Amino acid sequence: MRQIFSAINYCHKNNVCHRDIKPENFLLKFKDDPSSIKLIDFGLSRKLTEGEMLSTPNGTPFYLAPEIIKGNYNHLCDNWSLGVVMYVMLSGSPPFYGKNNKDILKAVVGGVYTFNLKPFKVCSDEVKDLISKL
Repeated sequence: MRQIFSAINYCHKNNVCHRDIKPENFLLKFKDDPSSIKLIDFGLSRKLTEGEMLSTPNGTPFYLAPEIIKGNYNHLCDNWSLGVVMYVMLSGSPPFYGKNNKDILKAVVGGVYTFNLKPFKVCSDEVKDLISKL
């Protein structure tokens, strides 16, 4: 996660909003080197000007921030997606789900999730706090 945060921080320092943060968009450059994580797929990314807000909904439903769904967002939407990625990596399931994309988006906007899953019982309070803040 540290490398993933670093990649997003680099994008944000250069005013780039990725808009499609998800586990599938992180690859290992070297198969046997877990420290060689690379962020890929900048097809939905946008270079922003200072204070610019975006309105076009883009991304993968499970990982979309509520602001994207509501149509008024900036680069900080990537942080929400990082929280979802972290949740998925630790639990194996998304925090927001539904039968179809409409239900998933409704759940995301509702923002209700739980740490009552078995994998979270061994996670520190700090990890859960970080996810909640993202």
